[in-house]
Amino acid sequence: MRCQKTLMETHVTSSQPATRFGQLYAPNEDWLKLGRREPALEPDLTIIDTHTHLWDGAYAGTDRYFVEQFARDAAESGHNVEATVYVECHSMYRAHGPEHLKPVGEIEFAVGMAAMAASRKYTATRVAAAIVGYADLTQGERTRETLEAQIEAANGRFRGVRQRSKWDPDPVVRGAVCADGPGLYLEPAFGRGLDLLASLGLAFEASVYHPQIPDITAMARAHSGATILVNHSGSPVGHCGYAGREAENHAQWLRDMRELARCPNVCVKMGGVLMHLANYDYIGADRPVTSKELAALWRPYIEPCIELFGADRCMVESNFPVDKAGFSYGTVWNMFKRITAGCSPDEKRKIFAETARRVYRIERE
Repeated sequence: MRCQKTLMETHVTSSQPATRFGQLYAPNEDWLKLGRREPALEPDLTIIDTHTHLWDGAYAGTDRYFVEQFARDAAESGHNVEATVYVECHSMYRAHGPEHLKPVGEIEFAVGMAAMAASRKYTATRVAAAIVGYADLTQGERTRETLEAQIEAANGRFRGVRQRSKWDPDPVVRGAVCADGPGLYLEPAFGRGLDLLASLGLAFEASVYHPQIPDITAMARAHSGATILVNHSGSPVGHCGYAGREAENHAQWLRDMRELARCPNVCVKMGGVLMHLANYDYIGADRPVTSKELAALWRPYIEPCIELFGADRCMVESNFPVDKAGFSYGTVWNMFKRITAGCSPDEKRKIFAETARRVYRIERE
């Protein structure tokens, strides 16, 4: 059964089947072509895209997205994307061997994609300049074995782990990729794994829905030596039981993000809210949004991040190819540039590249 959805707040009309939010959709290239090609704003501004995936149907309904496909998107965008961060997506796990070492296959795959990009045959962008993998941090000595194997496989690119704690009582909201229950980040076994991760100089990518943001705050305070990166602006939810409660949802998100920003060891990756925010029916729309329309839709969950965390702790992300279901690669960068138009040149350099360069230890060529 489809959930209730909020209406789009722009003039983009809907005549197709409505989106089931929280579900992955393969990009519709013919539909994307209906969008107006926008020239890149501030085309010389260096960008490090801090959240990208590469896969071959990693999830049901998704298409292949390798270096070749990314290269076309990057070239068509006209933006100066220097490097990307590869983030785990259960892609190319090993088919055999111990369960806790199967995720090492994803690191090997990402390194292969990085090598393809480094040939400059496809793109000048340094794809997977940093790699974030998956490890179950609750498994004690096995966690250590996983991390050490990933470090070895990554050829100097391994920078951290994402273990998702997304949870909601509604199975449609929590989706197919979620934690086994609430409170993962508060479990003692997880805390020991997080301390191990930090001791190895690796960052932790926190993935929750917005009602769980206090869990990240508690985790960050209990483990002040850990570097914690919040994915997708804290993943605000606006569909199913959250629909029709936009003001309440935003107030809760803002209150909890304000408290989280008090933790100096936390940074936020802005963007990636297409699937769950649900204020843009990207499957039902007659055409993709423009960057101006997208800025209006996402500004309430982007601008406060900059105000609360500051440019030194904010990074931009495309969440491609997931968000390609709703707009082109160029649109997302123009959207960020519109929202940050009032920032100083130094703040823009940090938000678009330098904060990511520092946190992910991405060297200049």
